This record gives sequence, C-alpha cells and structure tokens, in this order.
Amino acid sequence: MEIALRTVQDSDLPVFFRQMTDPEAVRMAAFGPENPYDRDTFAAHWQRLRDSSDVLRTVLADGAVAGSAAVYGVAGEREVTYWIDRVHWGRGVATAALRALLTEVPERPLYARAAADNTASLRVLEKCGFRESARARGYAGGRGEEIAEVVLILEE
Repeated sequence: MEIALRTVQDSDLPVFFRQMTDPEAVRMAAFGPENPYDRDTFAAHWQRLRDSSDVLRTVLADGAVAGSAAVYGVAGEREVTYWIDRVHWGRGVATAALRALLTEVPERPLYARAAADNTASLRVLEKCGFRESARARGYAGGRGEEIAEVVLILEE
C-alpha cells in the first residue's frame, strides 16, 4: 500500500467528518471535541486550522483519503496528531503517515498525547521515535469521563 501526504482540500472535509464521527474511533481517540457529531463545530474547527500556520495534511492510502495528520501549536510546544479511518487500522497507515509528516516537519522537540489504553496509537508513536515523558489525567469527551493520558516527546 502506498501512503502519501498532501495539502488538505475542501473535498477532504466531508470524508474527515465521516471518519471522525465513527463511534468506535471517537471512543479510542478519547480526547477531542466535546460534541464530535456537531457538523458546524467541526467545520469551524477545520476553518480555524486551515487559517493557522499549522501543518495540516491529508493522508492518502493508494490514492484514497485515509485520514489526516498535523503538527500544531507554538514553537517549543508543538504537537503531532493524526486520525486514520478505522478501515485502515492495523495496516501501518498511521505509522507511515506519521513518519512522512516528521520528515516534512524537522523541528524538535515535538509532543504527542494519547489515551493510556490506546495501545495501537502509543505503538505508532514509539515506532516513530516518541518516548513517554509524563502521565496525566484529563477529561475525554469521546468517553464522557476523566481518563489516564500519556504525554510523549520526540527529541532530535
């Protein structure tokens, strides 16, 4: 499977909305918008992202939109994030997309966060060189409760 990144296009947004409202994916990701199923909130969020200086990419798997990947935040505190459609889970898409993003954005350090029980996402981050730097607890809208979170860092 060929994985590539490209600039986000308007036509990607309805696909992202469908991917980001999959109930199983919302639960697994845990941290996200308070109401991930609100299309207007989603649209406003993506408009703000696209108007920012953040690095936003569409993840393509064999030419089809498989998800998104981004680096956002202020220098010295920037974080990576990604969302991959559940049909692509377990196929190396997230790892390949994150590696491509890290090549495109060479600044370090970069941070990442994941629910402590999201072992698949934690494994993707570790394969890409991130190491655990802290543990925290925070409210996870995707689960409606406070849960454990792992904070990771990529240096050099």
